[in-house]
Amino acid sequence: MPHVKFMNMAIKEAKKARQMGEVPVGAILTTIDRKVICRAPNQTINLSDPTAHAEIMVLREAGRILGNYRLLNTTLYVTIEPCAMCMAAVIHARVKRIVFGALDPKWGACGSVYDFVSDKKFNHRPTIIKGVCEEQCRNLMVSFFRQKRKGVKIE
Repeated sequence: MPHVKFMNMAIKEAKKARQMGEVPVGAILTTIDRKVICRAPNQTINLSDPTAHAEIMVLREAGRILGNYRLLNTTLYVTIEPCAMCMAAVIHARVKRIVFGALDPKWGACGSVYDFVSDKKFNHRPTIIKGVCEEQCRNLMVSFFRQKRKGVKIE
């Protein structure tokens, strides 16, 4: 299944984020014919930028690469359910589909806390596929925050 292949790439990006001391979230953006446009880990801490979520980073880079802020016919793969900020950016960019791993019960905007996709006020509603490599994605987050609470240095 192609979703698993790309989610595994996103998981590699999440692991890079973790090694940098970031919350372990990774994202990949592909074309409709399954070519990777770009990939990114979370970088909020290292860039001192609250908007440097993995999803935002791939949207920015894809816009530069494609020369257009509208990322029509693309698929965003991300290890955790996007937050409200990221979902708003995805909607503005007209990303066709979002594939994510684990639900985010604190910030998720694809149904967990907010449901941007079913809100008819938005002029674009991407297709959502959830639960791809869910356990692996969830475990990345759970183990990261468990270590953080214990004061263990994360490497």
